[in-house]
Amino acid sequence: MKELLVEFATYNKWANQKVLDVASQLNETQLHQEIDSSFSSIFKTLLHILDADSIWWQRMKLAEVVEVPGKTFKGNFEELQQNILTQSSDWFEWVLNATDNQLTHVFAYQNTKQQQFKQPMHQVLLHLFNHSTYHRGQLITMFRQVGVEKLPATDFIVWTRLFSKK
Repeated sequence: MKELLVEFATYNKWANQKVLDVASQLNETQLHQEIDSSFSSIFKTLLHILDADSIWWQRMKLAEVVEVPGKTFKGNFEELQQNILTQSSDWFEWVLNATDNQLTHVFAYQNTKQQQFKQPMHQVLLHLFNHSTYHRGQLITMFRQVGVEKLPATDFIVWTRLFSKK
């Protein structure tokens, strides 16, 4: 299980970097352009990825009060980009150093609707990485809508072909 989770954590960092590389080439108008999607702009979609990663990080660390970065974030794209990359690295390092007991540990948390749940950490990690993949797919579509012609290939299989040791 750990080997697979390390692969997903590594892939997640790589794929986040790929979409952020494209987003960093956009101007402010493109980043904030209203687009019909789950979140109404590229910037807001990226902020949502940060929110989810950060919320799960805080839950995993048993924070008494979970802060949602997007509620108070006033930074620019470069700051958002750095925060996403830092959080991706934090998750990668945690998974890399996690013991089997940490990966199977069941912890209690409450979601944003204050509902109580218990989950093993490996399920949370799979959800977290899958969640980012889902929104990166939306970002690719959004990039097309703001005129990006050279889109990054961020599929897991692409990463495995480039970096997998098997």
